[in-house]
Amino acid sequence: MTITRRGILGAATVPALLALPRAARAQAWPDRPVRVIVPYAPGGGTDVTTRAIGELLSHTLGQNFVVENRAGANGVVGTEAVARAAPDGYTFVAATSTHIMNRQIVPRLAYHPVNDFTPVALLARYPLVLVTGPGSEFASVADLIRAAKARPGTIAQATADAQTSFTANNLAKRAGVEMVEVPYRGSGAYLADLTGGHIPVAWASTATVMPLRAAGTVKVLAISAPQRSRFLPDVPTLRESGVEGADFIGWFGLFGPARLPPAVASRLNDAINAAFGEAVMKQRLDSLAVDAAPMGLDALAELMRQEDARWELAARENLLPRG
Repeated sequence: MTITRRGILGAATVPALLALPRAARAQAWPDRPVRVIVPYAPGGGTDVTTRAIGELLSHTLGQNFVVENRAGANGVVGTEAVARAAPDGYTFVAATSTHIMNRQIVPRLAYHPVNDFTPVALLARYPLVLVTGPGSEFASVADLIRAAKARPGTIAQATADAQTSFTANNLAKRAGVEMVEVPYRGSGAYLADLTGGHIPVAWASTATVMPLRAAGTVKVLAISAPQRSRFLPDVPTLRESGVEGADFIGWFGLFGPARLPPAVASRLNDAINAAFGEAVMKQRLDSLAVDAAPMGLDALAELMRQEDARWELAARENLLPRG
């Protein structure tokens, strides 16, 4: 799509933008590059998938969507920067399920993950996978559980955020074993340790793991979804591996600051949902083993409220790690 009104905003302020009629604002935006913060280190599933979608949006909307990695504090550092940004449509965050979970995990969180953001688009849904190195002693989840029972408190699980932390600790709890969680700043950081044999198992997204599995540098022991993945049909679920109650499906989406102009949110939501219908995008998402999750703005806002209530309950039941 060609943007025909590129000069309409110029140095316009947010009040000037808000004064425009809804249709005019939608056509005016974007007239300069758009920044998308990934609050995790480069190389993880969120980073890789966001860059793929950003490339297509750059072509569709006529402006560069520049991905910036700003890792730290379980995703809080980069996400807080977006909460404090001007709601002008030029700063977004690609946030995962961890974004909502952080309200129950991070002490004195400086923002509210629902009230201080405008949900724009759901980008994908994905399970997590339990992986080990190619020379690992573990060929199955049953092997891992047997070893953990024989050597309690000695087997480490690498995690990178709240969702991997939850899944790792939930597995240990449901299996009745004691394991050690080793948190990293991002999945890209611990994969070198995993493939080098320095840490025995780790939790990661399918997007992170698929190219490594194809190269033979990791083995996938199980998937956290209730059913097997079409991308990993030979990998058993945790249920099939004898662990009940440890299912987890993650998501990630695009969020702007609170009070983002509705016309901007609507235009970007439409562009992203339309992108999922493009053959090139379908192929790209399939290569990352993530499922597109198009959703309208109202449904997405309701999903965030449901997620907030879900993790509040999980915290009361002591199923979440504490910061």
